[in-house]
Amino acid sequence: MKKEITIQEAQKQVDEWIHKYGVRYFSELTNMACLTEEVGELARIMARKYGDQSFKENEKCNLGDEMADVLWVLICLANQTGIDLTEEFKKNMDKKTKRDNKRHLENQKLQ
Repeated sequence: MKKEITIQEAQKQVDEWIHKYGVRYFSELTNMACLTEEVGELARIMARKYGDQSFKENEKCNLGDEMADVLWVLICLANQTGIDLTEEFKKNMDKKTKRDNKRHLENQKLQ
């Protein structure tokens, strides 16, 4: 059985990997550019799998891998800027719940 991993554990694992294999973190600006690139790669697959575009010959459809790449770089940015993603996620969920607890339920477009 696979052991579940917390966001906090993921941040720790990425940090350990960077220091063991990656030498150091790329600069924050470089990682921001990498994040943008990875989101673009995810968007390309989404457009082909769920949108109107088709895959090119020999183009791979690894949606999960692209999502993991986005998560990896986001975790790198969090680590190097001192962000505890677990705490920020909790605060963000609370914010969304307080702000939107009726908005979507009452949105006629979603009915």
